[in-house]
Amino acid sequence: MVNLFVFLIKHPLPMKYLFLIAMIASTSLKLIAQNITPADVQLTSFYAGLSAPVGLYHCGDDRLFILEKDAGDIEIINTSGQYIGTFLDVTGLISTGGERGLLGLAFHPNYLENGYFYLNYTNTSGNTVIARYQVSANPNQANPLSATVLMTIPQPYSNHNGGHLAFGPDGYLYIGMGDGGSGGDPQNYAQNPQSLLGKMLRIDVNAGELYAIPDTNPFVGQNDTLPEIWAIGLRNPWKFSFDRLTGDLFIADVGQNVLEEINFQEASSAGGENYGWRCYEGNSAYNTAGCLNANMYVDPIANFSHGAPYNFCSITGGVVYRGNNFPALQGTYFFSDYCDGDVYALISNGNVWTAEEWFASSAGIVAFGEDLDGEVYVVNNNGTIYRLEDTCPLNPNIQSSGSNLVATSGTSYWWYLNGTLIANANAASYTPSASGSYYARVSNGTCVRQTNSVDWLVLSGISGCTYPIATNYNPSAQVDDGSCFFNLNCECPADFDQNGVVAVADLLLFLEEYGDNCND
Repeated sequence: MVNLFVFLIKHPLPMKYLFLIAMIASTSLKLIAQNITPADVQLTSFYAGLSAPVGLYHCGDDRLFILEKDAGDIEIINTSGQYIGTFLDVTGLISTGGERGLLGLAFHPNYLENGYFYLNYTNTSGNTVIARYQVSANPNQANPLSATVLMTIPQPYSNHNGGHLAFGPDGYLYIGMGDGGSGGDPQNYAQNPQSLLGKMLRIDVNAGELYAIPDTNPFVGQNDTLPEIWAIGLRNPWKFSFDRLTGDLFIADVGQNVLEEINFQEASSAGGENYGWRCYEGNSAYNTAGCLNANMYVDPIANFSHGAPYNFCSITGGVVYRGNNFPALQGTYFFSDYCDGDVYALISNGNVWTAEEWFASSAGIVAFGEDLDGEVYVVNNNGTIYRLEDTCPLNPNIQSSGSNLVATSGTSYWWYLNGTLIANANAASYTPSASGSYYARVSNGTCVRQTNSVDWLVLSGISGCTYPIATNYNPSAQVDDGSCFFNLNCECPADFDQNGVVAVADLLLFLEEYGDNCND
């Protein structure tokens, strides 16, 4: 906008265009990003006494289903923390120990109508099994005889089984597969298009005898690549999730010796991404023998070192907060690391992602989960489920109202201009007397939060005229080519409704006159 102001000074325009540019600029600059102070995140103990839990899920109501990896069962509690019972026990079907066991659960999008849900486990031979089950007549008990095995994927080693599965916003089932194990992917399965290992898979469980391949899968019709593959180049994706608002996909991939990583796929993606393993570990070369050019791989949006300052060892993917209880958490992706144990927030500012440690916790976090309302839970393999909460659920903001700025959601207020506290400005409303960037700190009696910032311009010499946003307006410009005459009169330039503020209403008045009188 500064460049536009300079242009107007050097190249005066007819007044009709000047008014138009001034008002469009003034309205567009109101879209200022929130600059909220970080949330006061706490983990509140919600439920304890479980046996090696590895996941928490909801089926579309207020129940929470918890996987016990080695016990091979699914336990049900509700969002009040009350135990309901055992939903299903598949102990006799699984192999356990290390990274094997009952690893994943996904409820069909129409579960409340059809009762279908899907499991990912390692069978007694150590191979990955994707199986469909159905609930019984008792809504709190599955029918163990309803099992239908959809896929069995051989596992050459005991580790790197992946294990997570989830339905995407497109209704297809996504399955995260590790590279088959050992260390360094010795058979290079992750880059082998004829192997399902080290991939993200996508299948249609609503068609075919067992499943069908979606027509929009990226490798359909290519003889050299298995059609189930959605994305390539994963080492051991330990939890992935879809942002329930945007549909974007976050994949946490466990590293080898140096880096843990988080990969990101926009909802608009057509698939086919190659995330680089084993050619790259994070954004660092690992084993590039036979690999493509570096620009053929998709870099992670975040890397975390095994050494200082993070001291990660095995990343745990999380979820994007979309609940209602804690507005300051909206849009934040939460994740952790099994060794570090702290809860981190990954926040996007355009194309730049920033990770912040928001809560110091203990090691052993293995999963994040959401309830029906989008509230977030944290699963520790010590048997405890925690609820993620913001102990200061305050989300104040300021907006212009006539010649004033008004703050919301508090009981006490402190106003700032360009980062400096304004003396004796302690009411919910403030009338700016100088140009600059304004914000307020607001208290609800127990905690304090900072609002968004609003830029305000006060033009001296014109009594009663304030321009909260129109920083590019040139009040001294008096140029008109004589072709247009307006019936709008105002003492304050461009303030056609004469309320002291140049805003959208003035733009609409101007456009009405412009069209009527200028034949444009």
